Amino acid sequence: MHAWEIVWSQRDVLASGFGNTLQLFILSTLIAFSTGVLALWALEGPANPLRSALRILVDGMRMMPFLIYAYLLYYGLPEVGVRLDAWTAGLIALATYHAAYFAEILRGARAVLSRGQFEAARAHGYTTGLMVRRILLPQLVLRSGPLLGNQLIICLKDSAFLTIITVKELTGSASAVQSTFFIPVQAFVVAIGLYWLVSLLIESLVSSLGRLAQTRGLGYEQATTRR
Repeated sequence: MHAWEIVWSQRDVLASGFGNTLQLFILSTLIAFSTGVLALWALEGPANPLRSALRILVDGMRMMPFLIYAYLLYYGLPEVGVRLDAWTAGLIALATYHAAYFAEILRGARAVLSRGQFEAARAHGYTTGLMVRRILLPQLVLRSGPLLGNQLIICLKDSAFLTIITVKELTGSASAVQSTFFIPVQAFVVAIGLYWLVSLLIESLVSSLGRLAQTRGLGYEQATTRR
C-alpha cells in the first residue's frame, strides 16, 4: 500500500488527534486570556506584597520551558499526592503557562497608554474593575492584536509538546501512525498542514482585528508607521 493511501486509511486517527488539539487550544486560550486579564487587573494600583508576589509568579512562569512545566504537572504532582489525567494536565499546563504571557503582553500595552484617561475615569467614580473592562481592555486588545495573535500561534504549537505526557493530540496521533506503518514523512506532512491551516485562520482573525482597530482610531503601531 502506498504511503499516502496508508495516511488516508488512518484519517480517523489523525482527525481525532486534530480534534483534541483544537479542543485543548480553544479552551486553554480562553482560560489563559481571561486569567491574563485578571492578572492585569490585580497588578493595577500601588505596589504591595501581593502584587509583588504576582509579578514574581508571572515572571517565573515565563522563564520556565513549557515542556518541563507540562512534565512536572503530569509526572511530578503524583509525588505530592495529586494525580491528573493527561488531558486535564495538558489543559492546565497550556492555560496557566500562556496566561503569564497574555498578562505580560497586556501589561506592556498598558504601559504606553496615556494616564490622563484613567485619571479622568477615576474622577468620574470608575472602580478599577469597571475601568479595566470598559476603557482599558478594549484598547489593549485592539492595540496589541499582532502580539496576541502570535501568542495564540505559539500556544497552538506548544500543544504538540503534550505528546510527552501521552495526550493523544495531533502530533501524538501522527507519531503513532508513522511508528506503526513506518511512514515518517507523510504523516507529519499532514500534521504540519493542519497546524498551518489553524495558524492561517488566526492570522486572518488578527487582520480583521487590525482593520477594526483602524476604524476605531486605535491602529497598530505598524499600521501607523506605514501611513
